[in-house]
Formats: sequence, structure tokens, C-alpha cells
Amino acid sequence: MRIYSRILGTGSYLPEKRLTNADLAAELSQQGVETSDDWIIERTGIRARHFAADTQGSSDLATEAARQALTAAGISAEELDLIIVATSTPDMVFPSVATMVQHKLGTAGCPAFDVQAVCSGFIYALTIADSMIQSGSAKRALVIGSEVFSRILDFKDRTTCVLFGDGAGAVILEASEQPGILATDLHADGKYKDILCVPGHVNRGGILGDPVLKMDGQAVFKLAVGVLEETARASLAKANMTDADIDWLIPHQANIRIMQSTARKLRMSPDKVVVTVDQHGNTSAASIPLALDTAVRDGRIQRGQTLMLEGVGGGFTWGSVLLRY
Repeated sequence: MRIYSRILGTGSYLPEKRLTNADLAAELSQQGVETSDDWIIERTGIRARHFAADTQGSSDLATEAARQALTAAGISAEELDLIIVATSTPDMVFPSVATMVQHKLGTAGCPAFDVQAVCSGFIYALTIADSMIQSGSAKRALVIGSEVFSRILDFKDRTTCVLFGDGAGAVILEASEQPGILATDLHADGKYKDILCVPGHVNRGGILGDPVLKMDGQAVFKLAVGVLEETARASLAKANMTDADIDWLIPHQANIRIMQSTARKLRMSPDKVVVTVDQHGNTSAASIPLALDTAVRDGRIQRGQTLMLEGVGGGFTWGSVLLRY
């Protein structure tokens, strides 16, 4: 008998500080950087984003999202067998954000670790958790995407600083005899590392290199639209399903143009694509679980529907998860 991993509950958290494009443009103009609401919307579809307070780290955001997911699932933290956090902006070099979340939830003992695949991180983490549940290593897993990208932005570069926001999203997976995750597909190609990266790190008490985000937007766009279609079709093929079987597409929320292009390639109506990039910006590994939780809580996503989750990020990494909600 096949064991599936099925989503039991979802949760999310956005920091209190919300900046509209107008708010951000006003702040940037004080630093001599000119942008506007129209310029940002036209190129990205983003209208607002949230930034964490100085006192908040990825573990704080992740913990709040985890609590929501636990409540939705109707279980306690003590019932978890596994915690995985996808993040590129951990609180510190080590220990992992996952261990901090574990402690903040008041539990201990189960394995807890981080996954770093940038904007594909949640897809990677979900796939790992699914594999561990299928192997019998865990029965209930907490999978979180959490980011504070505002800490690694260059606010003198309007082509990148307007794109990103902070937030966290979480799901509880449970072993089930009923279909849940149907297929997964993961890829990476390190030759593209320079088109999206933060080329700096800690070295003997200082920073070696440049610790802010660098991106070649055109190169990222060109690569993303191709690999997102390919990975979606790969997961469909593994499950012996077609485009027509997808009820909802939940892509990484990076840029509305990339999302629309992917939907067209999969012959999906725009109203079947969950879009939160307009209100959240690009929250990297948090974007897919944030969008998922938003659509679950507003009633769009219903039990029994088929969802395609997919993401692409620095590395370059990409992947997809096809599931029955």
C-alpha cells in the first residue's frame, strides 16, 4: 500500500510594516534613487511588500506561520516528527532556523534542519519531507519557507530593491493512505550562479565580498519561463496527468510577467493562477506557501482539488510539486 504525504494545515505570517510602492519610492528618493508606482507595477505587478522589524529574524516569522499551520491542522508541536525550514536569510550562520523554530514552539527531539535553494527552497523542502514520510522516517512534518530579504537588498539599485519583501508560510504534512503529493521534480545548474546571487560571506569577523543581492533580470526571466514549463510538465508526466487536470497553479511569486507566461504555456486561465506578488512582492522561499495559505483561507482552494506548485531561484535551482489538496 502506497503512503502519501498529505497537507493537513497551512499558515502564514507577514510583518507589520507594509510599504506601498509610493511609500518605498518616497524612502528611496531621500537616498537619491528615483522610481515610481507606475514604473514598478508595469515591470513587476508589485504594489506593496512587508518588511520585518529590526528585532525580527527569519525564525520569528517562521514560528508565527508554524503556529497558524499547527492550529489549522489541529495538532500540537509535540506531535511533529520533522521540521524543515527553507531560507536564504537565516538568523545566523548556525545553528539552523529550524532548530530555533523548534525551540520557540516549545518542543524538542525531532530532526530539524534548513534547506537553501533560494526561491525554490520551499519546493525542495516539501520534496524532502515527502520522501521522508514515504520512507517511514516521519509521520508528521512541518515545512516552512521564511525570508527577511530586506536585510540583503541594495537600496541604491532600483532594479532589485523594489522586488522583494519579507514573510513566512508553512504547511503540516501527514502520512496518509489517501493521495496527497502525487509527483515532484527538482533540478539545478550551477553555471547560472552569477545571474542571481549575494556574493559575500563572513570572514574573520568581517564581510568578504559584497553582501547584497545582485541580479541580471533579463537572464533570470529568460531562464525562468522555460524551466517552469518543463518542470511542471515533468511532474504531470510522472503522475500520468495533463494540463487539464490542474485546478490551481501556485507559482513562485517573482514577477507577474513570468507567472502569466507560465500559465499560457500550460494553457491555464489567468483566474486559475494564485497571485499574491502584488501585495507581498517576491518573498523568495516564503512566496509559494504564502500564496497557498492565502488561497486556502479565502476559500478558493478546496479539498480534493489538484494543485501545481513550482519555483525557480538562484543557484540556479528549479522544481515543482503536484498534489491533491
